[in-house]
Amino acid sequence: MARGGAARGGLRLHPLTFVVGAARELVALLAAGAAGLAVGGLSTAFYFTFVGISIGFVFHMATWATFTYTVHEDRIELRRALIGRSVKTIPRDRIRGVDISATLAHRLLRLAIVHIDAGADGGEGALNAVSRQEAERLRKVLLARAPVESAEESGRAESGPRLRVLGRMESRWYVYAPLSGAYLLTPFALAGSLLGTLYNLSDDLGLITQERLETLGHEVVGLPTLVVIILAILFLVAMPVMSVIAFTLFNWAFTVYERDGSVVAERGLMTRRSVSLERRRIRGVEIADNPFERLAGVVRLGALVTGLGDAAHRGRLLPAAPRAAAEGLARKVLGPLPAPLIMHPRAARSRRITRAVAPPIGVGALAVLAGQPWVAYGCAVAAVLAVPLGVDRYRQLGHASDGERLTVRSGSLRRRQAVVEHSAVVGWRMRQTLFQRRLGLATLIVAVGAGDGGYPAVDMAAEDATAFAAGITPAWLDPFVIR
Repeated sequence: MARGGAARGGLRLHPLTFVVGAARELVALLAAGAAGLAVGGLSTAFYFTFVGISIGFVFHMATWATFTYTVHEDRIELRRALIGRSVKTIPRDRIRGVDISATLAHRLLRLAIVHIDAGADGGEGALNAVSRQEAERLRKVLLARAPVESAEESGRAESGPRLRVLGRMESRWYVYAPLSGAYLLTPFALAGSLLGTLYNLSDDLGLITQERLETLGHEVVGLPTLVVIILAILFLVAMPVMSVIAFTLFNWAFTVYERDGSVVAERGLMTRRSVSLERRRIRGVEIADNPFERLAGVVRLGALVTGLGDAAHRGRLLPAAPRAAAEGLARKVLGPLPAPLIMHPRAARSRRITRAVAPPIGVGALAVLAGQPWVAYGCAVAAVLAVPLGVDRYRQLGHASDGERLTVRSGSLRRRQAVVEHSAVVGWRMRQTLFQRRLGLATLIVAVGAGDGGYPAVDMAAEDATAFAAGITPAWLDPFVIR
């Protein structure tokens, strides 16, 4: 049926599309029913809910009936004809990734969402509800640039899928979530979202008045000190606990495996997401950490992929793992990592310390001129504390090359080490400030057509920077180098 549908004008989404759409809007329908119950009683609540369900059902059925997709030898076409007709064409040679995700409703119905990423030039497209078999067929066909085949043929071909597990998260690694810092804000986000929803709903229903706000403010201010301390302690305890819960929901059973020339990362508990990265487009990896993760020996690993959109999330290979496990996975994906790193000259240490200490000293000097001694004292303390930061920034500097791959590392509060294949280098940029020239230093930026686009080797010796670039791409620099 799939092949015949494509020949006659395209395939449709799964008929149960409207079911997952209704499940996605269930919360909004319940809110509409609650608002109707508060305003006009049970009959009004029933009316609000019935109208919402009816409108949603008609809309999703119309969307299903007017949307088709067709996979051709050189492109995939997405056609919509709900109000106006539109045709979106995505060339297959520009497709950078085909991701498969499934919410809880999709998983119960054995459906999936297919997201097609074609980079900045090709755009993107999404199929919101197809069968799992069709989703796997589309991923295989679109990434392999293979001839179009039916879902049945694809299922028979994948009866023995070539899978090789490269790495997976262990359950004990979930406790690393508070170290990253981002997940610690989960309680604030949840509390802000809940309070905002309650405020808007109460305001719409006329439950908020000036007197009630003043009364609430007086009650909060009048709480006993012991109660305030207990609430603060509970909130502080909730921060790491909620961060672990959120981290677990997003990264449950995080597994990286190799299949059909792609590296696939699967994760998620409520919503299961599968991201495919073409092996031939992976040009490097990035290892990142912060001081807390560094003390625990934990790093985050990401892939540097050419033309990948939303690389921070889609290129993630391990969200938090011991360094040995992350480096082991990096070697399986990319190859041996260059080591050991070459330290930068001692002149770089004095420059790192100066750059760390200069801002608080400058602010302190302005505070003295403005007659603010306490601000100046605070800046003096900050300047003293900045010295270890500058020393650590120097210790983290390094670079290396093994003939096939190069690596550069910098940063302290956010340390990043990029490992890039020599063939992925598309250019060099050498930068020298006035102070760097006086110290004989230079910053060499490795231009790469993947990831952030450029990775700096900060404060190298100027002659070393030139030799490092010339050793990797000699034909580019020989005309400009005096030997």
